[in-house]
Amino acid sequence: MQLAAITIALTVLSGVGTGASLDCGGASQWISCPTAENSGDQVDISAGLSRPGSQPANPENSDRPSDPADPADPSPEAPDGAEECGSLGCRGNYEVAGLPEVTLADLASFRPATPELTGEPTGFGVVGMPTNLVGAASEQRLSGTLLGWDVTVRFVPAEFVFSHGDGTSATTTTGGASWDRLAQAQFTPTATSHVYGDRGTYPVSVTVRYAASVDFGTGLWLPVDGFVTATSGDYDVRVVEVRTALVDETCRENPSGPGC
Repeated sequence: MQLAAITIALTVLSGVGTGASLDCGGASQWISCPTAENSGDQVDISAGLSRPGSQPANPENSDRPSDPADPADPSPEAPDGAEECGSLGCRGNYEVAGLPEVTLADLASFRPATPELTGEPTGFGVVGMPTNLVGAASEQRLSGTLLGWDVTVRFVPAEFVFSHGDGTSATTTTGGASWDRLAQAQFTPTATSHVYGDRGTYPVSVTVRYAASVDFGTGLWLPVDGFVTATSGDYDVRVVEVRTALVDETCRENPSGPGC
C-alpha cells in the first residue's frame, strides 16, 4: 500500500512538472498553487482551490486575513436612494418583485394640487425695493389604480419656478416665507423676493416641480424619472413709486401741502 501511495503521488507530481497546467494565476479559480514535500519515501502534494467571492473552507486556518476591499470578496455600496427603495436599489426592486416600471406618462391620472402664491406687501410692490413672493406647496399622497395595480403615488416639492411677469424668472428649492416668519424687516431681500425696475401691474405665477414615487403596497417608494409640474394662477402685483418730500407741516396741519 505504501508503494502504491508513492506511485500515485509521483504520478501527480510528474504531471505538474511535465506541462500539465493548473493555471495558478490570472483569471483562474486557483488561488494556492500546488506544493510538494519529499521525505525520501513518500511525496505529499497539497493545493488550495477557492472561487472568487467564496470564503475559505476553514477560515480559522486561512493564512490570509479577510480584507473587505479584496476583489475576491466584493462588497459594493448600496445605490443612492437604497433607504427608500430597498437593498437592491430602486430599479432592482422593480425587476425582482415583478413590478411594472412607471413613467411620467403613466401618472396622467394622478395630479398634485395647484400651489398657492401670495406676496408682501399684499398685491403691491415698490420700484427698486424687494417684493417678497411666497409659494405654498406640500407633500401629497394619492391612492388609485395604476397599470392594473393598487398603488399610492407620492409627490414631493423639489423646485419652485417663479415667473415675475416682467420677463424674468427664478428657480429655488424653497417656496419662501413671510418677512415676519423669517424675522426680517419689511422690504429686505429673501430667497424668493424680486425687485421691479418700473411701475406697472405684473402677473406673477409659480410652477412647482414635484418628484414622484410609487408604492405598490410593498412599503418601498420606487421613483419615477422626471418631474410632475403644477402651476398657480396669476397673482397680480401692482408696482408703484414712492417719493418723499421735506415739509414744514404734516398733512393734518396743512391738508393742501405737498404729498397730501
